[in-house]
Amino acid sequence: MPKALIKTLILILFIFIGSNPVYAACEDSAQPAVNWANCDLTGINLDHKDLSNAVLTGATLDNAVFSGAILENADFNFSSLKNANFDGARMLNARLVAVKAQGASFRKAVLDNSQLSRALLSNADFTGVRAVNVSFYQAKLEAAIFTGARLSKSNFEGTDISRVNLDLSDLSGAVLRGARLHETSLRKANMNKSVLDESDCQNADFTGADLTKASFREAEIEESIFTDAILSDTVWSNYKRCRASSVGKCE
Repeated sequence: MPKALIKTLILILFIFIGSNPVYAACEDSAQPAVNWANCDLTGINLDHKDLSNAVLTGATLDNAVFSGAILENADFNFSSLKNANFDGARMLNARLVAVKAQGASFRKAVLDNSQLSRALLSNADFTGVRAVNVSFYQAKLEAAIFTGARLSKSNFEGTDISRVNLDLSDLSGAVLRGARLHETSLRKANMNKSVLDESDCQNADFTGADLTKASFREAEIEESIFTDAILSDTVWSNYKRCRASSVGKCE
């Protein structure tokens, strides 16, 4: 094959590759599977957009609006989401590992099976969120709000939940092993079969909570409040199993 023809074919190949980049540009429109990795999209409005399978790894999305958006399987790992709005968003299987989302709002969002391990979520609002089987492993959730949240089977192991409002939330089967719950409010929460072994519950309020078959092995609970809490078959910090009739006090 003549060298001139070979050079022409190579040039055509480069032109074709250049016009069909593997990675999407930051200017690309919102659509499923869009790639906005490392893009600065501060304050962008993506209200009710379909961004399923989108790649937003390392992106700057502070003050962005995702309310009502479809974000299933979206990848937000290591992105900045400070004060972002995810109210009512559908976020099943989303990845938000190590995100900086202080002050973000996830009111009534659906986060089932998502990953938020090591995320910075202080002062975030998760009121009414559905986050079944979600990992909050070693996340920072100081002063966040989870009132009425559905958090069954979720993982809060090693998580800082200090001063968090979890009143009326469903934490059945949740793992809070080694978590920090200083001044955390869990009034009337469903904590059936939850695991709080080795947790630090200084001044935590479990008033009226259902702690049936929950476990507090080696947890610090001396200053915790258990007024009217159901402690049926609960395992106490000293490994004692409470009687089925125990209410407010492990007997």
